[in-house]
Amino acid sequence: MTAIETIRSIAPKACPRIAVVLGSGWGGLTQHVQDATRIDYAQLDGFPHATVAGHSGELWLGRVGPHEVAVLSGRKHGYESGAVDGMKGPLHTLQALGCEVLVQTNAAGSLRADLPPQSLMVLNDHINLPQRSPLVGEDGSERFVSMVDAYDPVLRTQAIAIALGQGIHLQEGVYAWAFGPQFETPAEIRMLAALGADAVGMSTVPETILARHCGLRVLALSLITNMGAGLSREHLSHAHTLSQAQAGSNTASGTLAAIIGNLNL
Repeated sequence: MTAIETIRSIAPKACPRIAVVLGSGWGGLTQHVQDATRIDYAQLDGFPHATVAGHSGELWLGRVGPHEVAVLSGRKHGYESGAVDGMKGPLHTLQALGCEVLVQTNAAGSLRADLPPQSLMVLNDHINLPQRSPLVGEDGSERFVSMVDAYDPVLRTQAIAIALGQGIHLQEGVYAWAFGPQFETPAEIRMLAALGADAVGMSTVPETILARHCGLRVLALSLITNMGAGLSREHLSHAHTLSQAQAGSNTASGTLAAIIGNLNL
């Protein structure tokens, strides 16, 4: 069966309008999903196998506040196989299921002194540093997708206001996509800052491109887990990222739930 047929057989009444991709530190959102149905990625054709610690590999269907949601707990990163279209199947499936908005989350390193670890940032733009695209191989003129306002300004304004109502200052910034899996060098961090980046991470941009290609509006949030290489005395490692993500998880997930539950679509 196709992924959409499997989902329909397990959750025939599911009609989500919002798709959510959970990155490191954001998994606590699933605690806010009401009337949840959980489907392992292994049951869904075209969905990735989770290979990264902190990514469980499950699709959650349910509600956050008044909105029906489809939550992807785990994503496929380019650095896992070299391919950057690993989330094409899941996003196309959720768009076919009825989703109109994609809410993305990630863990990121900061390039700004006023954006310390445990801060939350809403993306207002990105830098595709590797200049890789998940649309390579697509046919027709639709592959030439505009990236102007790739991160929906209306959703972004709403998210900032909702977070402020929760006592959270949601800063705006530009996210730079580095391919990974190695962390950036101090020289690369200085270059990214000079290019106008505010944070850097190893995900999100391919999914944004895929989402815009299939007509989804995008809202994206970063949980800052560390300062970029050379900007602090931190020893960067995946374990350090996960520990910092866990430390900020409750605030990040609670804020995300409030934002999703109060979006005016």
